[in-house]
Formats: sequence, structure tokens, C-alpha cells
Amino acid sequence: MERRSLLSATAGALALGGLAQAPAAAAPATGGSGGRLVTTFNVISDIQGDLADFTQALKDIKAVNPHSSGMAVAGDITPRGYDFEYAEVQKALDQGPKPREIAWAIGNHEFYVPKWADPDTLAQDTWPNGTTEDSLFRSFYRFAKRSKTFAETTFGGIPVLTLGTERYMKYHDNSLWDEVWISEAQFQWLEDRLRYWSRRSKPVMVISHHPLPNTVSGTRSKLYMSDYLQPDRLLALLGRHRDVFLFSGHTHWDLTLSDWYVRRVVPGTANLDGFSVINTGAVQTGFADNGQGGEVTVPGRFNQGLQVDVYRDRVVIKARDFATGSWLKQISIPLATRI
Repeated sequence: MERRSLLSATAGALALGGLAQAPAAAAPATGGSGGRLVTTFNVISDIQGDLADFTQALKDIKAVNPHSSGMAVAGDITPRGYDFEYAEVQKALDQGPKPREIAWAIGNHEFYVPKWADPDTLAQDTWPNGTTEDSLFRSFYRFAKRSKTFAETTFGGIPVLTLGTERYMKYHDNSLWDEVWISEAQFQWLEDRLRYWSRRSKPVMVISHHPLPNTVSGTRSKLYMSDYLQPDRLLALLGRHRDVFLFSGHTHWDLTLSDWYVRRVVPGTANLDGFSVINTGAVQTGFADNGQGGEVTVPGRFNQGLQVDVYRDRVVIKARDFATGSWLKQISIPLATRI
């Protein structure tokens, strides 16, 4: 097994409290030295009913990355979680261009039907307005064509694991809203899959709508510090593996910010290099979740996402503005072992 240095990814980085922030260049990556391209795929998040921008993103992805092996969507697929809203997303996909394969993660907006007495009448005072928790999960399952919020697929032979809450916590604790609860079964599954792919020297792409605290842009804000009810356990699992890449959405923070990509070192693990965490950007912008089931206004508007190029010896992540058709920045992360 060939050990590869992290220096090219974190030269000049500032490490503080388990967080290393790496600088990024502004031009698209080329093949360079060190091996062939294994696969390329895309990551977006937070469509939230903005089907015009979603279609624009799909067209841009097809034009710029025609050989993409798949697309991961890091949650907030719909604005509220109604079946007809899922159907509208499916219609946009069917009209194309449709990605070769899609990995769906569930987001908090998939649970907002209970705020409404009907699709045209906001009624938060009478939450949940007759809507059951089970019906919200079933709507997601029908759309994603699976029976759990967590799942595994592959893009061009590279494993993609999607994580998701298994409870909408407002139904279980009236003081909570969108917090993420993970079962013992999901934790065990994640541990097993990370170990399985590590033994096969494969980088693992993990897709989560909610970010982990003290990672990428916005996650040092109190709005996002408590999204996960079991953050330490999740960090401990991910932090063991050098070649894990966690993609998270939810914040709607701009990909031009310097901490769009970081390496998170988890104290107590043997992996002193940490693992990669990347902000996905957002398709729908202009607001962000306030942590209590509502939104706050965010200045500016953009339509952003990622292209991920996996080489035998590294992963290159490029931030894209779909609205302007321009690259924002990129980072090249060496892999611990060649694929």
C-alpha cells in the first residue's frame, strides 16, 4: 500500500481545534501526473421546488460533464414534502437531461407538510394538521425507490453512501424540529461499509443533508451546531478513515467562501490526517433554514454545485456556478493509496 502525503492539499493550511482548511485554486483541474481518471460525478443540494434552477443545473452538468457517472442530491429535494412536489421534480428529470444514476438523501424540507392545513394554507399553530410521521417517510421512499433513508450505490465503481434521519424529531419531542436521529442499525451499517471499502482501497463518498459541527462554512454558527443529535459518534466513525469525503448541504452558504472545503481531524482516532468535508452549495438560494423549521434571508442569489473527478491517486473537487456557467474554485486531495 502506497502512502501519499497530504502536503499538496494542505500546504499553508491553518489547523485549529481539529480543523484544517486548505486553499483552493480557481481553474478546472486537468489530468496531470499520477494516473488516469477513474470516474467523474456531480453533487448538488437544496432544490426546494426551484425547478427552473434545477433544470439549468442539469443542462450545465450535461454540457460540461457529459460522461458523469451519476449525481448525488444532498437533501431538500422538495419545498415541503408533498407527493405532487416530488412528482414535479421527477417531471423535470424526465424532461432531461437526466443523470445516469441519482443518489438521493433526505432533507428537513421533506418533513414540512405538517405545517400546512392544505398546500395553500400555512397552519403552524395546528401542527401537524393530521399528517403522520410515517406518511412523510413513505413519500420519500416512493420517490427514491427504496425503503430506508440510508443507502449505498456506486458511481463508476466508487462507493456513495447516503445518510438520513430516521425520525422527524418534532413528533417525538415538542422542543425539537429538524434534528437528525440515527438508529443503531444505520450506525452499524455505516461502520461496516466504511471498513469494507477501506480494505479495498476505495475512497468513500458520504452524502448528508445536514452538516456536522465545526466543519464547512456556517457550521460554527449556533444554527447548525446541533443538527445531529449524535454528532460525536458519527464524527468518530468518519474520522477513522483518511479517504472519506463527506458532502453536506442545508446551509445555502456560498461556495466562494474559503472554508467550502476542510479536513476534519477527530481527536481520539488514529487518523491524524482527518477526513474531507465539502459544502455542496445550493440550487435554491436567497434563504436558509433558521434551525427552528423556518427560514432567514441570505443576501445574494446563485445556483451552485460540485463536480468530483476521481483519479487513481487523488480526488479533484470543483465548485461550479450553474447560473453563470463558470468555475469558482477547486481542490485536489491526494488519496492514501492508489485505487
